[in-house]
Amino acid sequence: MDHKLHSLREKLAQAKLGGGQARIDSQHKKGKLTARERVHFLMDPDSFEEIGALVTHRSSDFGMAEQQFYGDGVVTGYGTVNGRLVYVYAQDFTVFGGSLSETHAEKICKIMDLAMENGAPVIGLNDSGGARIQEGVNSLGGYADIFYRNVVASGVVPQISAIMGPCAGGAVYSPAMTDFILMVEGTSYMFVTGPNVVKTVTNEEVSSEDLGGASTHASKSGVTHLTSANDIECIEQVKRLISYMPQNCEDKPPSLPYTLGDEYRKTLDSIVPDNPNQPYDMKLVIEEIADPGTFMEIQEQYAENIVVGFIRLAGRSVGVVANQPISLAGVLDVNSSKKSARFVRFCDSFNIPLLVLVDVPGFLPGTDQEWNAIITNGAKLLYAFSEATVPRITVITRKAYGGAYDVMNSKHIGADLNYAWPNAEIAVMGAKGASEIIFKKEIDNAADPAGKLKEKEKEYADTFANPYRAAARGFVDEVIKPSETRRKLIKGFAMLENKAVSLPKKKHGNIPL
Repeated sequence: MDHKLHSLREKLAQAKLGGGQARIDSQHKKGKLTARERVHFLMDPDSFEEIGALVTHRSSDFGMAEQQFYGDGVVTGYGTVNGRLVYVYAQDFTVFGGSLSETHAEKICKIMDLAMENGAPVIGLNDSGGARIQEGVNSLGGYADIFYRNVVASGVVPQISAIMGPCAGGAVYSPAMTDFILMVEGTSYMFVTGPNVVKTVTNEEVSSEDLGGASTHASKSGVTHLTSANDIECIEQVKRLISYMPQNCEDKPPSLPYTLGDEYRKTLDSIVPDNPNQPYDMKLVIEEIADPGTFMEIQEQYAENIVVGFIRLAGRSVGVVANQPISLAGVLDVNSSKKSARFVRFCDSFNIPLLVLVDVPGFLPGTDQEWNAIITNGAKLLYAFSEATVPRITVITRKAYGGAYDVMNSKHIGADLNYAWPNAEIAVMGAKGASEIIFKKEIDNAADPAGKLKEKEKEYADTFANPYRAAARGFVDEVIKPSETRRKLIKGFAMLENKAVSLPKKKHGNIPL
């Protein structure tokens, strides 16, 4: 038995070395942690249990039979993060560049199956050169097996992908189907076709970083949700992100203990300028409403005219969607609609209540928007809110004009509680534009058209540019002082905690993708 135990210890020691010390050193020189180091920093101390440490590939072509490494380029297992069960896989770049083989894929699939069966999040730490070309179609089949599980697991358990190295070709589609993507600046990249192929086909010269680096995907494509300076920071972001989520679609998000105190926030009374055309930072409103230090913004650099993210409100996890007046006046456009619709659907999938802060002058006009399908993209956000069954509360802080009023979680599409601040303007359009249409003849025939326009503009504003018409119809439940917003929201979400909605029986809806 001693001999056999010694043999086991040797094999496990080899597995922990991955591709060997030289390749580990090379990984460190690039500013990257190894797969096992990443798992170590992610999981609670001594909680990680590895599965498949002694797995090896089955390929014998192209000299592969002589190149065997235990684990086959991916570390898989389960453990706890802040005391909660999670399943994890970490691709090991020191073994065949982290390339995906048939057995490598089988290990990942096994982890995903266990996660779905036991109702816990899946965290993927990606660092791979792509498909293992020596295995041909077997590696491609492995990718498809993973893709299929990504889809089956979608909306069942949270799926998080941390891109901590290369992720190219078909490999990008697994992270793309998970709930959140995180990238590390300078050491990670994602693209379907690399710089060499781009140059050959289009004659464009571009670096890997410019084509698919963290900054590119954070600001231009919106592919990544969060970026970090290094591996450790990325892992800490993963930990924080999952703290707002439940274990699965049947659980409620975790709540932290909270004792009610003075929930009034006087600074909110003066945060919106008296001039309706002067911008302000909606993030300041969010920070005042949220429990201190709990706001975690998602996709901060993409479609900045809308803000999405997580907060805690009296200890409860809440998803926030808010127009941002300091960017494009907070209008809805193609990118902001897609960004917020996806976030709304995630929150609804995992029972996270939604808070919507509205200051929206409408949809962005122009040929660029129309030709890029603002109709169907705007409809995505409308669809997402309309199908959401989680508790939903809206606060109109200033403008709510036209169709954008409807789309931003209005009472008409199922919001549970709708509040408005006294300076809110709820109308088909702004007073000036409306007056120019309604009173066109009167203004044109006036001795002083400019003076008449101002007179009619004031008349329209006094009649419609306020929250009281909507309140009279019940479209707004209450007009409140800004300073009491946090207190109202805490009470409102507590009241809605056990909300239950039954939708008509169907296979699934057909969201305008």
